[in-house]
Amino acid sequence: MPRWVSGNSFALLENGEAFFPRVFDSIAAARHEVVLETFILFEDKVGLALHAALVSAALRGVQVDLTIDGFGSPDLSANFISALTQAGVRVHVFDPAPRLWGWRTNVFRRMHRKIVVVDRQRAFVGGINYSADHLADYGPEAKQDYSVEIEGPIVAVIHAFVHKALAAGQRNAHATLAGQLRERMADRAHLLAQVGRADPVPSGQAAALFVTRDNRKHTTDIERHYRIAIRAARRRVVIANAYFFPGYRLLKELRRAARRGVEVKLILQGEPDMAIVKTAANMLYHHLLSAGVQIFEYCERPLHGKVAVSDDEWSTVGSSNLDPLSLSLNLEANVIIKDRAFNQHLSARLEHLVRHSCRQITASDLVEPNWWRVVRSFFVFHLLSRYPAWAGWLPAHKPRLLPATAASPAVESAGADRVTQADAA
Repeated sequence: MPRWVSGNSFALLENGEAFFPRVFDSIAAARHEVVLETFILFEDKVGLALHAALVSAALRGVQVDLTIDGFGSPDLSANFISALTQAGVRVHVFDPAPRLWGWRTNVFRRMHRKIVVVDRQRAFVGGINYSADHLADYGPEAKQDYSVEIEGPIVAVIHAFVHKALAAGQRNAHATLAGQLRERMADRAHLLAQVGRADPVPSGQAAALFVTRDNRKHTTDIERHYRIAIRAARRRVVIANAYFFPGYRLLKELRRAARRGVEVKLILQGEPDMAIVKTAANMLYHHLLSAGVQIFEYCERPLHGKVAVSDDEWSTVGSSNLDPLSLSLNLEANVIIKDRAFNQHLSARLEHLVRHSCRQITASDLVEPNWWRVVRSFFVFHLLSRYPAWAGWLPAHKPRLLPATAASPAVESAGADRVTQADAA
């Protein structure tokens, strides 16, 4: 189980305008190491800026490991990858797979984390991918999203996790990579000798947990921490989440909190990037509203955030949605923060969304026949009461990390003009 680590500082980074400059500046200042994981990397202006930053760091001797998901980043060109690897960047593809009649086959159990660790001293955790649709100038489909910049002892915990993930993924890869793995482990030993094993010095007052979800030992950790926070709430709970269709136990905690007088607010997508997202959430509205939960739909642009606050200290920011993919299948990472100042800041930003960019949903907005409501409620109850157990029926595998080359399944002969959206980002 993760343990609370004290002495940290957190800076909320809202949208790409705040996030990308801080990440790129940190990579530019790196002296020893950059480890970066992302679900989506596109060959647009943001992806090309990241590409330039990583190449520059590698050329000046920084050890750079970049992990992308084989499903989320399927169309990177051979030139894009080769320029990285020729500079010395080690590019890893999480479970790449060839397409079948044009369809991606690696659908289940994706690497959905978004993490950066620089020199074991600074980290970034959140929901923002490396694509131009996280910038406002992308237009009406630009995403609303969040990440945090982290300093302090919790960074050492995140650093250890990303290296363990690299080693585990490589062990599960093809046997012909055994020699390459030994070489990379030797490189890591050399790197640790450079960086040293001393934990980052305290930089603030915040306590933190780094919580992950996988398909082995930590299958429900993120959901469990949400439920603990909701159960402990005495005054308020605010959840802003892009893809909302949680399990029965989390829904029950939300209803119980509202019924005991806690102000429970959900900020969900009103202008979804996928129509099924809103349809799924709508199926829960009557059930939640009847218990006193307040529902707000963010209508300015697609909501992509995965953040929450509870009472005056507890907050979380990360990659995990509250839907079957994130809670039962994907590899996810959230940071949980106990700090009044951060809680107040995130709360103020969420309240700004509610006041200026959301419409509140009431029972009168839900116009549908009573018979359909009964049928739908029966279906939803039995579906939610049985997941994440049903996730075990879906294809399982040991995550593999394969080095990206021009011939990798995740690399297509596609340039920047063939950038496509990956669903459920």
